[in-house]
Amino acid sequence: MPKRIAFFDVDRTLIPGSSLFLLARGAYARDFFRVRDILRFGYGQVLFRLRGEHAGGIDRTRDSTLDFVIGRSQAELVEMGNEIVEERILPRVYPDIFRVIEQHREEGDLTYLVTAAPIELASSIAIALDMDGAVGTESELDAGGYYTGRLVGAIMHGPEKAKAAAEVAEVAGIDLADCLAYSDSISDLPLLESVGYPHAVNPEHELRRLAMQRGWPIHELRTRRRLLLVGIPAGLGGAGLFAGGVALGVGLERRNHRRRRNVIERIGRRWRSGR
Repeated sequence: MPKRIAFFDVDRTLIPGSSLFLLARGAYARDFFRVRDILRFGYGQVLFRLRGEHAGGIDRTRDSTLDFVIGRSQAELVEMGNEIVEERILPRVYPDIFRVIEQHREEGDLTYLVTAAPIELASSIAIALDMDGAVGTESELDAGGYYTGRLVGAIMHGPEKAKAAAEVAEVAGIDLADCLAYSDSISDLPLLESVGYPHAVNPEHELRRLAMQRGWPIHELRTRRRLLLVGIPAGLGGAGLFAGGVALGVGLERRNHRRRRNVIERIGRRWRSGR
């Protein structure tokens, strides 16, 4: 049975930039949105980036961030999201962070995404990377499975990530003191402080300063120089993967395995070739 969980942020930790922006670009290319929908979505994202770290910022932007899916079905978005993940998101995964995910899996650890992105998108990414689960922002659905444009609860941000990680660990029967977390943002400090082994990945200035003060590992993946991520304790003795059952939100089924492994192999070739 696994003894640890490794939690990973997505934006600027797993990939450069915003996963939601990549989703929106892919959706627009499929005529899923009109130009004004993209503009409204983009405005909401800008507000979230500018205000989200401050009190009340998230509450003021939550509706404008997700109202572009009003009236769309969840099934439609999930199907489209799976395609966009393979086309636009997986090719942007940092090869070094992918190697860390694989190393955790080889050590028998559970691997989870914890992100403010929609749970549907987070789950698609986690499935494609053969991870064990994901937690993300949940949108409200009506009785027919269509989005209302409102959220269920809070955006998965700040303290909400720490709460979600604690729930995942409790369900899995794992002590958070034995777990790891990887993030770029000071807004994820509650998550980083909740685990025994915090890691700053591509950290913004404030998080970099704090990580240096506390002696946390700092991993810069944005430079051309290949940096080997360190600090993963080894030797869990071949504990098996915890096969499903602990995902929050959308369950992660082990489907489309061949397609997923092809994508993973392409990422693996990128870091092995040093490109």
